[in-house]
Amino acid sequence: MGLCESMRGWRRQGSAAVFRAGVGVLLLGLSLAQTAPPRAACPAAAAPQSLAQPQYQNSAGEDTVVAFMAALVQSFLHTVQPNPFPKDLILKIVQDIERVQSNQEILKETLLYQVGFLVCTAIGVLYIVLMPIVGFFLACCRCCGNCGGKMYQKQTSSIHCRRRSLYWSAFVTTVIILAGNICMFRSNEALNVSMDQSPAELNKTLDNINTFLGAVPQQVDYVVNESYKTVQHVTRNLDAIGPQLGAGIQERFRGTLDPALNSIRLLDQETVKTDGQLDNLNSSLALLQSSVDRLQANVTAVKNQINQTLFNTSCKNCSTLIPELQKLTLGASISSQGLNELQSAVDEVIKTNLTSKIKEVEDYFNSIPEIVTNDTKDVVQNSKQLLGDIETQISQVTNDIPLSALTNVSGTLDQVQREIVRVTPVLERAEYIRWAVYVLLCAVVLLVVVCNLLGLVLGPLGLTSKADPTKRSCTADCGGIFLMMGAGFSFLFGWLFMILVLVLFLLGGNMYTLVCQPWNNGQLLELIDTPGVIPGLEIGPSLGLKTNINISDVYRDCDRNQPLWTTLHLYEVVNLEDLLNVSKYTDQIEQNFENTDITLSTITLLSPETKQQLSSFSTTAQEFDSAALTQQMNNISSINLNTTAAKLDELAVLQTNNNIKKELQNEAQDLRQIQAAIETTINPQLENLNSTIKGLRSIVEKINGTVGEVLSNVDAAQDFLNTNTTQIVETESRKFLDCQLHYFVVYADWANLTITQQVGRCGPVAGAVDSVENILCSNIVESLNAFWFSLGWCIIFFIPSIIFSIKLAKYYRKMKYSDVYDDHIIMNHIPRAQMKFT
Repeated sequence: MGLCESMRGWRRQGSAAVFRAGVGVLLLGLSLAQTAPPRAACPAAAAPQSLAQPQYQNSAGEDTVVAFMAALVQSFLHTVQPNPFPKDLILKIVQDIERVQSNQEILKETLLYQVGFLVCTAIGVLYIVLMPIVGFFLACCRCCGNCGGKMYQKQTSSIHCRRRSLYWSAFVTTVIILAGNICMFRSNEALNVSMDQSPAELNKTLDNINTFLGAVPQQVDYVVNESYKTVQHVTRNLDAIGPQLGAGIQERFRGTLDPALNSIRLLDQETVKTDGQLDNLNSSLALLQSSVDRLQANVTAVKNQINQTLFNTSCKNCSTLIPELQKLTLGASISSQGLNELQSAVDEVIKTNLTSKIKEVEDYFNSIPEIVTNDTKDVVQNSKQLLGDIETQISQVTNDIPLSALTNVSGTLDQVQREIVRVTPVLERAEYIRWAVYVLLCAVVLLVVVCNLLGLVLGPLGLTSKADPTKRSCTADCGGIFLMMGAGFSFLFGWLFMILVLVLFLLGGNMYTLVCQPWNNGQLLELIDTPGVIPGLEIGPSLGLKTNINISDVYRDCDRNQPLWTTLHLYEVVNLEDLLNVSKYTDQIEQNFENTDITLSTITLLSPETKQQLSSFSTTAQEFDSAALTQQMNNISSINLNTTAAKLDELAVLQTNNNIKKELQNEAQDLRQIQAAIETTINPQLENLNSTIKGLRSIVEKINGTVGEVLSNVDAAQDFLNTNTTQIVETESRKFLDCQLHYFVVYADWANLTITQQVGRCGPVAGAVDSVENILCSNIVESLNAFWFSLGWCIIFFIPSIIFSIKLAKYYRKMKYSDVYDDHIIMNHIPRAQMKFT
């Protein structure tokens, strides 16, 4: 309905010419959208960025329950209407619409096409007519004591089997009706949601079209503006030719200069570390020597005391300990022989000031961009003038591609949106009323289901299998009454519901077979493409094309998200290759660069004297040996005064003289204290000193290789600079020029690819058509069809439900007369003459 209103609004706004222009502009906007990835061949390639696509709003998805019901409904409709889409019949009606009512052949063909719907209509009418009549006669018959109205039930051997059969038949029928009723509720809710969302979804669709129409000119301008950006980027590169071209030359030098400089830096760092380690080692040795001298004095004093005690005449067996006493010493002074030579070699290297050598080379390296800038001033100025001519030529693209009609179509869509906003409140009120009526219908069907279920629950619950029918419980009797109520409601409302089902069936079924199905498979668009169906709908001539374009072809291309360039055959009116050809300007720029020279001076990395000092340093480091120093520390660490102290204790035990014994024990204690001092003072210093020696040894072991690497890398770098500097400058200059010219090649390729394949991809147009189809068919029509199908499902099963409920009710209701069945003997409690319904 919203689509029809939109089309009527367009017709009120303008003539067929406006509509043709709108369709043309709509499709023109589709071909200017996406972007090709740039061919980045240069270090800082200024290739155009990706063409930004408009952000479109997404439509709501389908309801899963409706989708499930759609399969059943469509299967039924395909059975009712197996005929193909009547394209020829519709063309006859359109061509002879004024005399269609008097044309018997067209009427006959139309009725023949609709024979399936006519048969279903006849069945529905028969249901509408017979249902109240049968219900009326059944009610009268029961009131007269027939058709189950007599309150007497004959007891037979198969009564329980019959009751169970009727019970399960009624139960299955009720469950089927309940399933249909659930589908009614869900389809009604889905239809309500669809109707509520339809205005918003239609507005989203129109917003997407407006977004698309507004994006097409922006995309064309973007393509042109990218040419300005390319020119500006090349201009900036020319202005920064020193840093950029100089950086390229520097990068070529880095391959040989960086290893040389890095090895020199590493050697300088190792030299500084070696110097630091030597200072640390000397200070540690001095501290250790001071500690050893102090403890040696203590050992000497204790040794003298022990000596006096041992030579005392009162000391027994003391002469055996005199040889042990001679071992009490901490050793001589620690020698640092070999460290002085290494220190002298390190000092010589430090005096060469390798840091200044590195800075001298780096200063030369960093001056390259300034040299390049000074040597290329004239060629840069001439090239910038030619870039302005390139800008002027490419700007003609905007004038050659017509985009003015887009504004008119966008204005028309704005008016349609305002009309939708105006009628939305009215539609919402009408939809609320429809929803309430449908809920009432669902509730009535649910009432029948509830009556049947109550009867099926209360009946067996209050029934005693062998009880006298006249003595059945109130619960069982209520169950029977509920079953009769369900049958009564079915008779009362079934025929009324069938009227609604018939109307909705004719409306929704024909909408599906004549609109939705051919719309989905493309036959509807083929019908629109037929000449004469929509007068004045000729897209090609309206755009000045040599060939006409069909709506179905346009939709097919847009569905594949094709650009407008191919969809509307814009190549017939725009010569894009000529507009993007700038080779005559780039050739002149190339000629100017070929006539320019850039010269660089040479530099000496390390002098021969410095290399000789480094070689001497490597030799000294290689000859350094720390084994003697390590052996002295091992001798000190092996001293253990506790052994002598233990022997003094053993000797003290043998003494009878308490004074001698006391002196020996005190002297043993003094030795242990000195040993404790060694362990707490000397040993940590020895460990620290040993760690320093290991660190110095690891550094010294690397120096020979580092010096060799420095000399090798420096020689290689010096040879490279002397022989390749001129060639590098020429190569990098050519590369810089190729990059600048390549930017225009990349832009031309990108602009051609973008306009012909990516600008204005018309996916949103096909998406708008699909969105309208989704709103009308997938949501509204499918929900409507699901509702009448569910309702028809329920009322068809009203018939077996009535039969089973009426027959089953008598097995639960309280009878007025009884018929007892016991041991195959039937005993009648009343005479046959009295067995009449009262």
